[in-house]
Amino acid sequence: METVLSLIIVVLLGLGVIAFFVRKKKILQENLKIEAEQKRIIEEAERKADTLLKEARLEAKSRLLEMKSSFDAETQETREELKKEARRLSRKSEKLDQTEDAMGKREATLQKKEVEIHTKLDAVAQTEEYHNTLVEETKKELEKISGLTLEQARALLLKAMEEEARHEGAALVKKINNEAREQADKEAKKIISTAIQRYAGEYVAEKTVSVVHLPGDEMKGRIIGREGRNIRALEAATGIDLIIDDTPEAVILSGFNPIRREVARLSLEKLISDGRIHPARIEDVVEQASKEVEQTIKEAGEQAAFDLGVHGINPELIKVLGKLKFRTSYAQNVLQHSFEVAFLAGTIAAELNLDIKLAKRMGLLHDIGKAVDHEVDGAHAIIGAKLAKKYGEIDSVVNAIAAHHEDQAPTSVYDYIVQAADALSGARPGARKESMENYIKRLEDLENIANAFDGVVNTYAIQAGREIRVITESEKISDDDAALLSREIARQIEENLTFPGQVKVVVIRETRAVEYTKK
Repeated sequence: METVLSLIIVVLLGLGVIAFFVRKKKILQENLKIEAEQKRIIEEAERKADTLLKEARLEAKSRLLEMKSSFDAETQETREELKKEARRLSRKSEKLDQTEDAMGKREATLQKKEVEIHTKLDAVAQTEEYHNTLVEETKKELEKISGLTLEQARALLLKAMEEEARHEGAALVKKINNEAREQADKEAKKIISTAIQRYAGEYVAEKTVSVVHLPGDEMKGRIIGREGRNIRALEAATGIDLIIDDTPEAVILSGFNPIRREVARLSLEKLISDGRIHPARIEDVVEQASKEVEQTIKEAGEQAAFDLGVHGINPELIKVLGKLKFRTSYAQNVLQHSFEVAFLAGTIAAELNLDIKLAKRMGLLHDIGKAVDHEVDGAHAIIGAKLAKKYGEIDSVVNAIAAHHEDQAPTSVYDYIVQAADALSGARPGARKESMENYIKRLEDLENIANAFDGVVNTYAIQAGREIRVITESEKISDDDAALLSREIARQIEENLTFPGQVKVVVIRETRAVEYTKK
């Protein structure tokens, strides 16, 4: 048994050795194959490397040849440019040399002339000194002969020249005015008369009070209320004073703000119609009336713009325009006045072949500042111009508003058209009225301004203060002086008085010759 086991072990060991050697042989064969493959790959890589190297050398050689050719061409071009530049510089150098020679010659000539000039200046200085001596001697001789000093003679001469210039200036002003009148009077009258004839506006007189009629005097007690609470509530809500006196069946509303006065009037009429009059009801009715008045204001502005064909006005500016319905100037309704001015401005622009719509726009908005001038300080023309500019109106419209009372210098013909239309609307008969006290005071101021001038004997204000006639002394005032005097009086009136429309100044100079017969 042990022998068999030993034999099996030996056999197994033999088989293991045989398997080892077989495996080793396979590994050697695989290594040989790998070495052969490696050798093949290396040889192939070397061949490719040789090929790439040759190609790279050929490409580098080709690029080198191209670069050399390009460099040679650029070098040749640069050489040509350098040669041209060298030739140009050479020619310029030659010209500079020639110029330098010419300048040298000219400098020598100038030096020679400078010497001659200095010589002449010395001679002139000597001559001037001699002449000055002669002038001084002559002055002294003249002073001895005339008995006047130099300053007295100069003052006398200046006075004579001033008088002569004044008379010549007056004659020239008179001539220019006459020529201008002859040329412009006929056409101006035609244009203005056409504008006036094509418009006929109604006259509306408004005051600072409104009257509300009552169905009976017993209603006055209900308006006053217990211990006056109703009337106090109404006055507090509207800002308007209620005057309840002995006037039968009427209550007077007093206030300077026409919009508030209108709100108070509507509120009181609603309360009277409704019959329920107590503080809570008063507040509701006043609020409702305020909304109605605001709507009326908006509609009035829109209607005026629509009737005139003026479109594109900012809605806020339309509301401000509508407020003019409740404003008056010399008892003339300002919205109606603005409408008239717009119509007249458009008519005048049509006669002059100008933009009619632009002229109407300027005329409609020219007094827009009066809607807020009680809330903002300043002249209504300037306030209106700022308001128009704020709401997007163009510069020409803004300037026409600012210039319609000369608060700003006019810059275009449209500015003068608006001024003329404004004067026409205010000056037409029946357009405006004023109190007796103001009327008399204005006439006195007109006469006093004219009477203050030297040579004026008397002054008479006629045609409701739209014309003054100035009687002068013929010995002191000549015909030419009369023209200057009328202009000076007109300027003084413009600077010192406020007046609607225009004032015509007529200076009258009369010369009478009297002689008596003898027997």
